[in-house]
Amino acid sequence: MTSLLLIVQIALVVAVILVSLVMMRGGVNAKHLAVRRIMLMIFAVAAALSIFFPDTLTRIAGFLGIGRGTDLVLYATIVSFFVFMATTYQRFRNMETSITTLSRRIALDEAPKPWTVAKARDAEDLSQ
Repeated sequence: MTSLLLIVQIALVVAVILVSLVMMRGGVNAKHLAVRRIMLMIFAVAAALSIFFPDTLTRIAGFLGIGRGTDLVLYATIVSFFVFMATTYQRFRNMETSITTLSRRIALDEAPKPWTVAKARDAEDLSQ
């Protein structure tokens, strides 16, 4: 049974590492990217430690006035989800603004120019 627990712990740590590496990609600027990477590394270390030492997580939860370590994980997940929703909303708003600006620019660039319309009309009148 102990070897199965060790395999599950190793699999969970590998999953945390993979998720952290995927989340490290991208960023708005260097400062944002640095803060994001530091937070992800703290998360990865905390997640790995909580997998190998679940009693410590329960003690931390008790210190914070939360009954169990799993409740602490649930609350942290809810907060993380709301942060994710807020950043995703902001990213989509920025994309909508960019798409609107690009659409307007394309519409102006592709609109027929008054002088070319007048030349085409004059050429048509001359040919008749």
